Amino acid sequence: MKKISEQVDSPSRARWILTAPLLFFTLYLGTALLNDGFYALPVSVAFILAAVWGLLLFPKVSFSEKLEAFSRGAAHRDIMMMIWIFMMAGAFAESARALGAVDATVALTLHFMPTDMLPAGLFLAACLISLSIGTSVGTIVALMPVAVKLAESSGFGITMICGIVVGGAFFGDNLSFISDTTIAATRTQGCAMRDKFRANFRIVLPAALSAMLIYVVRGQGVEGTLPLQEMPAWGGAVPYVVVLILALAGVHVLPALFVGILATGALGLVREGEIFPWLSSLGQGVLSMSELICVTLLAGGLLGLIRHYGGIACLVQLLLRGIRGRRTAELGIVIMVSLSNVCTANNTVAILTVGDIARAIAAKFHIPAARVACLLDTFSCLMQGTLPYGAQLLMASRLSGVSAAQMIPELIYPMFLGACAFISILLPRCELRH
Repeated sequence: MKKISEQVDSPSRARWILTAPLLFFTLYLGTALLNDGFYALPVSVAFILAAVWGLLLFPKVSFSEKLEAFSRGAAHRDIMMMIWIFMMAGAFAESARALGAVDATVALTLHFMPTDMLPAGLFLAACLISLSIGTSVGTIVALMPVAVKLAESSGFGITMICGIVVGGAFFGDNLSFISDTTIAATRTQGCAMRDKFRANFRIVLPAALSAMLIYVVRGQGVEGTLPLQEMPAWGGAVPYVVVLILALAGVHVLPALFVGILATGALGLVREGEIFPWLSSLGQGVLSMSELICVTLLAGGLLGLIRHYGGIACLVQLLLRGIRGRRTAELGIVIMVSLSNVCTANNTVAILTVGDIARAIAAKFHIPAARVACLLDTFSCLMQGTLPYGAQLLMASRLSGVSAAQMIPELIYPMFLGACAFISILLPRCELRH
């Protein structure tokens, strides 16, 4: 493993490249505050301006070298995986909408589920699905269209319902054995998954139970909800039922979406007797994800530049100066992965970026590997779930029509998760020893 100082291209370059993400935050957040909304400046434009600034830095370095570093970041494996998911999700969502599958699924749900239990039921469904498939994006894709329709049909606020789905989606992203973040955290720290799960579960359980209690209470206070819906026509809910069953069975989100798309095509062919409307809806669905795909590529490219010039390692050096004991070491690890996640907008990449450094800090201050893996996974998911330009909130916004920033105050489970995690750091009696 390289020393931290060896990962910095040069101190001056590392400091200057950090002005690129700083420019992004200044433009995006500053414009939002001045105009009282995050739609004044599209996130894609803010990323383009920050990327252009990053490419213009260091005039003595050839433009081709800088462009290559940017392109490597954009073409990272995790970035490309998200793009494939976005494309499949768009195709499935649009084909299901055109078929009427969303309306049918909503009617089926309201027929069997008491309306006042809808918030708690949706949170439980999001937790189970995310735990089964290990991905927050896949959970949001599977549940959000149905959740939005349920909100419209039952009298609950759409923003609250969106917050429930996004929050529950990170339950499994943080805890699942097949989650990318769990795999990355345990591999970088060299610990067994079962040990990390035990350390994590003590933090996650009180947060999830507290959120569930809040949702039960909030469900009881809703007035004017609609009566039970009539049962939908046979087959209308099949595509979503298929996707949810595959998700609960642990099937990867891409094959699950592909099977769901085939189900919409088969059902459309049976009903209408032709295939071209279905093919047209698939194309429209893929194109509807174009902005989200562009934002993801730009964010990955900007990260590539930052890593190429040692920007993240430079931030780590600054943090290491303040570490004096085990508690501050844990706080330092938390700050490192959180800042890395803010820069990368990808929780798996954030863990991989600081994993080796966190392991070295843990060895110096005698922190159990499972504990470090738990902190890396928990806080990377916590940050990712509250970033208005993160893939999860952007996807939720795209599928619901609700601003990503508006959802943040409704992310009750991530807030409880963060509180429980900080308590476990500040109070020694809450720490787990493995």
